[in-house]
Amino acid sequence: MEAYFDNSATTKVLDCVKDAVVDAMCVNYGNAAAKHRKGVEAENLIREAKKAIADTLKVQEKEILFTSGGTESNNTALIGTALANRRAGKHLITTGVEHPSIYNTMSFLEEMGFEVTYLPVDHLGHISLEDLEKAIREDTILVSVMYVNNEVGAVEPIEAISQCIKKKNPKTLFHVDAIQAYGKYKIRPKKQGIDLLSVSGHKIHAPKGVGFLYIRDGVKIRPILFGGGQQKGMRSGTENVPGCVGLGVAAREAYKDFDARIEKLDTLREHLIAGLKPLGGVTINGSEDRTNAPQIVSASFEGVRSEVLLHALEDKGVYVSSGSACSSNHPGISGTLKGIGVQKELLDSTIRFSLGDLNTEEEVDYAIGVLGELLPVLRRYQMK
Repeated sequence: MEAYFDNSATTKVLDCVKDAVVDAMCVNYGNAAAKHRKGVEAENLIREAKKAIADTLKVQEKEILFTSGGTESNNTALIGTALANRRAGKHLITTGVEHPSIYNTMSFLEEMGFEVTYLPVDHLGHISLEDLEKAIREDTILVSVMYVNNEVGAVEPIEAISQCIKKKNPKTLFHVDAIQAYGKYKIRPKKQGIDLLSVSGHKIHAPKGVGFLYIRDGVKIRPILFGGGQQKGMRSGTENVPGCVGLGVAAREAYKDFDARIEKLDTLREHLIAGLKPLGGVTINGSEDRTNAPQIVSASFEGVRSEVLLHALEDKGVYVSSGSACSSNHPGISGTLKGIGVQKELLDSTIRFSLGDLNTEEEVDYAIGVLGELLPVLRRYQMK
């Protein structure tokens, strides 16, 4: 049996998405900037995809900017707003447990002369609204907070964070990295007070290499790519029509039968946690209840290095990640796990299981059974 539990790293492309992508590659293959019929057809496909995405968020089509994925969306949001608003101030706020595409971009902006405040989190991965309120200043131009943490599944109180920001400094922009939240939560940027929102396609069964950034109408932002002026000058470069089309279809699918899908994920997560605990020497990181994201379980296995366990599981057809699979294959201890206070001896013994729509209870049972066989052997081996 094969059990793929690395859906927060990437997902299998759905058949309906694949069919739409192939059609846009082989039938409606025109350049969306071309003036002839093929170009107009391609442009219409992009418009339809934008509408599909905008409908899921209850926003305007013109507020959706297609990108190459989550990293570019985050870079555009941070660098674009920082450069456009630097006369108003040079202070930015984020958390200490962000994805590298936020953290490293903030480091770049610090090199450019901006000042960044990094907020700590509690043992469940949540920031303190009091800390945030204290950190906001007159010259704070942007706050960026991850909706769902990609390693432990902590869910930040987005609406409360926005209210805190706007109360202290109404001019401060609020960016949300929703890459692990889109398709798992009903997101309403207008209602929740979100100015910018990043999403990646390959986390929701769309192809790799496409994503989008929601930019509230009226937000002052500069492009970070220059060239032919596509997407109203905000992102130059020939538009990736097949990718955009695939993302539009995947976005629609992500919100079909939404409540039933999320109930299934929550139930699978609970079943997995219930199966892991009796194995002994297992610590679940973050919230075990439904306040956590429905797709992520972070578990530390005492006496076993995560990389050893990952490859032992792989040999049995069970695919997971050690901490997070979003930052290449660089070895290193997770800043998120440190941030939530995971014991030092467990930092390098943590595995992330990330569930998806295609997973079954049978696969969860299989993975638990395999772990039951492997753990005693690996622990004996590593203690020698």
